[in-house]
Amino acid sequence: MKYLSTRGQKNTVSNSEAISAGLAKDGGLYTPESFPAITSDTINNLINEPYYKRASYIMGLYMDDFNADELTSYTKQAYNSDNHNSFNHKDIAPLYFIDDTTAFLELWHGPTCAFKDMALQILPYLLTASLKKTGETKKACILVATSGDTGKAALEGFCDIPDTKIIVFYPKDGVSEVQKLQMTSQEGSNVNVTAVDGNFDDTQTYVKAIFSDKELSDELKKMKYFLSSANSINWGRLVPQIAYYVSAYCDLVKKGKIKNGQKINFCVPTGNFGNILAGYYAEKMGLPINKLICASNKNDVLTQFLNTGVYNKNRPFYLTSSPSMDILVSSNLERLLFELSDKNGKAVSNYMAQLSSSGTYTVPDDMKNELNRVFASGQCDEKDTMSTIKTTFNESNYLIDTHTSVAYKVLNDYRKSTGDKTPAVVISTASPFKFCESVLDALSKPYNKTGAELLESLSNATGVEIPAPLAELKGKNERFNKSVTKNNMKSTVIDFIRND
Repeated sequence: MKYLSTRGQKNTVSNSEAISAGLAKDGGLYTPESFPAITSDTINNLINEPYYKRASYIMGLYMDDFNADELTSYTKQAYNSDNHNSFNHKDIAPLYFIDDTTAFLELWHGPTCAFKDMALQILPYLLTASLKKTGETKKACILVATSGDTGKAALEGFCDIPDTKIIVFYPKDGVSEVQKLQMTSQEGSNVNVTAVDGNFDDTQTYVKAIFSDKELSDELKKMKYFLSSANSINWGRLVPQIAYYVSAYCDLVKKGKIKNGQKINFCVPTGNFGNILAGYYAEKMGLPINKLICASNKNDVLTQFLNTGVYNKNRPFYLTSSPSMDILVSSNLERLLFELSDKNGKAVSNYMAQLSSSGTYTVPDDMKNELNRVFASGQCDEKDTMSTIKTTFNESNYLIDTHTSVAYKVLNDYRKSTGDKTPAVVISTASPFKFCESVLDALSKPYNKTGAELLESLSNATGVEIPAPLAELKGKNERFNKSVTKNNMKSTVIDFIRND
């Protein structure tokens, strides 16, 4: 299996080279040359396997420079419910059925209580092994832009990993109190966390610019370092996410909710398009998916694109109660464009150039037809986000976070407008305790506390136990309180590496 850049770079690379580099030299994202097949026999063979074996098998279809024993070893260590610092549910990614045709895929039982753990607990194993396979002798500096959850998950995954350093940038006013405390209290001798005066799009744009800065790259070489990514622009972040779509399907069959081969829907809250793109790749592999329903909050640039074929970032940016989706420039959409255009790197480069210069581009009818075949979409405003949390808790005794609420509301709207009764899985991306203020507001519960004390307020109001990784935040002090302007992000990276 070889990998191509979405922007037409002529030479292909191996899986290990793609993971090590993170971003292609032409600024594109690495994607597989082809998609391996999933059949009904694949599902039958995986149904009774634990999650780590399901993940090892799916990843192995793409990562042929890793042998089965290597991948099984990595996934067994990463997806381990017996390890205090790993997952706290034996099924790793369990389904919670709210009725006979609707399940929530809970992806937040990992050490940071967000779905990013599903990829970032395994990525350090994949990256360090890839560096050895490619003969890389320099140390890696992992550079991360986060809208909240990726940052903590990456910090946790790479904490004190030999020959690596990790620096996380997050928008100063664009994360929740708990998300901020999780990052700024991070332990480890190789970590750095810095706030940015701007929104996530600003943060992400400048991180990409740092990756493309040849002068910086040459300077880092002198210090025997190179930059790599833990964002979903890195192929090693994306491929583990395909596994949980397959695993969810296996569990639906195993529990007798569907028959093997029956199509299902997935409803995915997404801002950067990585989570739902993994579902698209699963569909390309043959997983029986009827519709991938893209759920947007008030920042609905993706919904508008999927409905019209026009991507337009020239719109107001809103800070919402679902901050991980407060994004107007969705990085992983570039990979979708590459597939929709029949892997036409020149066309993708033109779209990205138009986005950079004018903030908008339009895809042709044949690409729109493929969008309509696979995707549906919808938007959920703040009022409906809050009311869905309250209704779901009061009527079903099930507590969900703001992002999951957006998806559940969009799924219900889709069903009402289309009459589609296909069994559906809502991708539940975070513990409600990561967004205590918003969930308490939704439930009309008063509070006057901040930081870790909010966790107790929500637990007392609902009777739901605080997840252990978040309970441990109580009493922790912030290690990192620095903030910088966008223009100072590059110098922050240099200073961090120089202080090795």
